[in-house]
Amino acid sequence: MPKDSIINKIVKEAVAEVRPRPTPVTETPTLEPQNEAYVVQSRKFVNKTESISEKTKVAHQGLLDGYVKALNEISAKLDSVSKDEINPNNTAFRSLKIDEAYNINAAFLHGLYFENIGDMSSQVTTDSLTYMRIERDWGTFDNWQKEFIACALAARNGWAVTCYNTFLNRYINVVVDLHSGNVPFGCIPVIVMDCWEHAYYRDYLNDRKSYVFAMMKELKWLRIEERFEKAERVSKVMR
Repeated sequence: MPKDSIINKIVKEAVAEVRPRPTPVTETPTLEPQNEAYVVQSRKFVNKTESISEKTKVAHQGLLDGYVKALNEISAKLDSVSKDEINPNNTAFRSLKIDEAYNINAAFLHGLYFENIGDMSSQVTTDSLTYMRIERDWGTFDNWQKEFIACALAARNGWAVTCYNTFLNRYINVVVDLHSGNVPFGCIPVIVMDCWEHAYYRDYLNDRKSYVFAMMKELKWLRIEERFEKAERVSKVMR
């Protein structure tokens, strides 16, 4: 456990299982349009933390279910929406694509967040890949922690995310506003903190800092380690 720290698979089982609709395999190429819609399914999470009330947990799961439902509806509509005579001012296709990005992030970020909190015996070891990569890219574990907390407090109803960036070939912290604002390309999330008011206001009112500290004390480092391991495999392919 690092001294003076506040803190005391990408997902193996996906937050929402993405199931593309199968298309027939033929020997002769066809120019017929293919069905590219996908369907995602919401997972039910059991969070053992006592730092968040049961009412907040239930309401938060309901939000995830809503984002997944919306995403499936958008996916279906994108199958048939006109892609002719598109303009940047007022087209159904543009609106659906924007809503798609918003709801993809909303669904999967929620799942990643639920998966990496709620460990009542939270502990990160100095010989773990997670700890070594954090020290490599931030100098010290405490430097990462301080910056991550700053991101969580800076987000405007959004997220703080530690991610591996395939362009920089290193891990960085990101401030995300809402679900899709300020997200750099090439980022693979490994640590996720929900900073929307719905995540904490019932239990902490406007004291976001206390909520963030409570969640960081219960990070699931074994789950996070699995994400770092997968990000490392991606990094080797991208180099």
